[in-house]
Amino acid sequence: MIAEIQCLPSPSGTGDEPYRHVGAAITALDGTGLHHEVGALGTTLEGPDDEVWGALRAAHDAALAAGARSIVSVVKVYSTEGAGPSMDDLVADHR
Repeated sequence: MIAEIQCLPSPSGTGDEPYRHVGAAITALDGTGLHHEVGALGTTLEGPDDEVWGALRAAHDAALAAGARSIVSVVKVYSTEGAGPSMDDLVADHR
């Protein structure tokens, strides 16, 4: 499964750390051990279905735990029967 998550916490951070709550979501994804890539407007990750779903939840919850008052997470998911293309396969021609 490949998924992309964009966490939109309110506020996005604090006066001293303007993206603290977004950073907490990314740190949660770092801790999953799943292959992921942080982009300017979201983070893409891949792995077994249950692990990806758990990672998406962990990222969402981490922003709240870091102090966000509320959060909207936008998620896109790609899955297929059997072996599908990897994240790297999908972007190889563009790098």
